[in-house]
Amino acid sequence: MQIKVKDHSVSGEEFELIVNSEYGFLETTPQPSLEKLPSYYESEDYISHTDSKRNLFEKIYHLVRVISLKKKLKLINSFNTKNKNLLDVGCGTGDFLQIAKSNNWEVSGIEPNEQARIIANSKTDNSVFEIEQLLQFDKASFDVITLWHVLEHLPNLEDYISVFQKLLKPEGRLIIAVPNYKSYDAQYYKSFWAAYDVPRHLWHFNRKSISNLIEAFNFKVEKIKPMWFDAFYVSMLSEKYKSGKMNPIKGFWIGLLSNMKALSSKEASSLIYIIKKD
Repeated sequence: MQIKVKDHSVSGEEFELIVNSEYGFLETTPQPSLEKLPSYYESEDYISHTDSKRNLFEKIYHLVRVISLKKKLKLINSFNTKNKNLLDVGCGTGDFLQIAKSNNWEVSGIEPNEQARIIANSKTDNSVFEIEQLLQFDKASFDVITLWHVLEHLPNLEDYISVFQKLLKPEGRLIIAVPNYKSYDAQYYKSFWAAYDVPRHLWHFNRKSISNLIEAFNFKVEKIKPMWFDAFYVSMLSEKYKSGKMNPIKGFWIGLLSNMKALSSKEASSLIYIIKKD
């Protein structure tokens, strides 16, 4: 599989997606240098770095986020860990950490974007750090490490997985949520699929490639859960990229169709992987 995809939200540049021969995920090619990568996030439309609600699209995003936060909290509370130490990598403006903290979790966050980090720290009593802090935490410090739509953004992927392996307690859980390019909405929109989001998304996963990657670091997938709302959000944005204008009814329909097909195929638009040490 090889596909050309345009950066619709910032640069307008084209990138190719090429299969990684070792793990089976797709790689964005060429990948921006570490120095240039932050420039691709410099957009007022990058919702996860702001708390703005300027239009209907952003208002819907934030409404859905409230519901999603409660589901995420329910998930981490289900692990019945003796201690409740949480690390959220790529925590954005800190809403998940805030709700976890209010439910008796000891929280730490990593957020490279300064603007988002300042907002997050105002919600978490300064518990959010720059990315270098990952190497400063003690080994086996965390019961749960979460990456909500973050793994696809991380350069030097294997280095990060190795760090998470060291930071997680023996009975801890690593939770990774990523888009799934095997979903119906991805197949329908092809190069216009918004969840490719090149070059901010450096890697593009399916179920098999996630397993291949984490098994190389003595992890195993314990359970996979769908993220139903993502199909609607991604499809509406994809429709805008494809047609040049918002078409919420068409986008909603494709999202609904994708979810209906995922009931049997298990290939939802985005998937949550609950991972433990093997």
